[in-house]
Amino acid sequence: MRLLERQEIEDIARGSAVLGTGGGGDPYLGKLAAIQAMERFGPLQLADINELPDDMLVAFPFAIGSPVPFLERITMTKELVTAYHAMCRYLGKTIGAVMSAEIGGMNSVLPFAVGRELGLPVIDGDCMGRAYPEIQLVTLTLYGHSASPLAVADEHGNVAVVDTVDNTWAEKIARPIAVEMGAISGGFGYPVTVKDLKEAAILGSVTFAEEIGKAIRIAQQEHTDPVDAVLEKAGGFRLFVGRIIDVARKTQKGWALGETRISGVDAYDGREMVVRFQNEHLVAIENEEIVASVPDLIAILDTERGEPITTENLRYGFRVTVIGIPSDAKWRTPAGIALGGPRHFGYDIDFTPVEQRFGGSQ
Repeated sequence: MRLLERQEIEDIARGSAVLGTGGGGDPYLGKLAAIQAMERFGPLQLADINELPDDMLVAFPFAIGSPVPFLERITMTKELVTAYHAMCRYLGKTIGAVMSAEIGGMNSVLPFAVGRELGLPVIDGDCMGRAYPEIQLVTLTLYGHSASPLAVADEHGNVAVVDTVDNTWAEKIARPIAVEMGAISGGFGYPVTVKDLKEAAILGSVTFAEEIGKAIRIAQQEHTDPVDAVLEKAGGFRLFVGRIIDVARKTQKGWALGETRISGVDAYDGREMVVRFQNEHLVAIENEEIVASVPDLIAILDTERGEPITTENLRYGFRVTVIGIPSDAKWRTPAGIALGGPRHFGYDIDFTPVEQRFGGSQ
């Protein structure tokens, strides 16, 4: 069990926003919730999964809905605690640990806040290795594990427990509930054992996010290129460099939907890239050709400071670098591509690994 102080949480929040591909919510707000829990209860606990008994039950706290309305809020710990207790009542069992559903933005850090509140350790790992905009888009689905029972709660104490025939139905039913609760709410789902997670989860991703965040911080302190630091640490590729000239964004059906248009600068002068998102970046398009797509990771970084920019914080005039990072091997299987690849989001193309297009240059 490793105890985390403020600096580690800040590094995790920053690095998870890179891996979150623009989604998962504003990491700054999630970080505040975790730091508040730390100030009340002491250092936060990060556990290696091998330290826990195989029969221990684990569940996943997360925010469900559009990240845009969360900008008006400070925390979601209250809602998550309500959802946790509702799930335990429904199961008639005790949850022994929590884990991030996705290694993205605030959803990577919120488990620390709710875990400390409940006295539960956070396991080093997640079930995406990135962020995705739908409940069923996790590696647990690939291994046949159910999202149900899934509890959804708001800040007033209202809570609904969803029990569905499959994980796609969990998404279809839980998201409209979240919309009625103000477009975003707290969720708790996917109760599984430690033994199951050893096979089905993406382990070590919290530490990986921490390493990326630390690399950005050190590059800033030493006045070296933080984007290069991210690419080296994450094994990523530079896709485009430019200035944002337009952001089209709307909140619909509990998602932030839209696209960012970027005009190239320096070596990319005279070129243009469009990055489309559904909470998370889905595809990067240059000259009407998709050059990178899910399940690989597409992130937009501030060119000067290397800070990741979530989709709700993209603005006209920002000078940015678009990067691509290879996804976890679980997503590159036929089942993984079918579940979380480009066709799931309506893009009729075959998935091409980012390194096949950009492997010759950084």
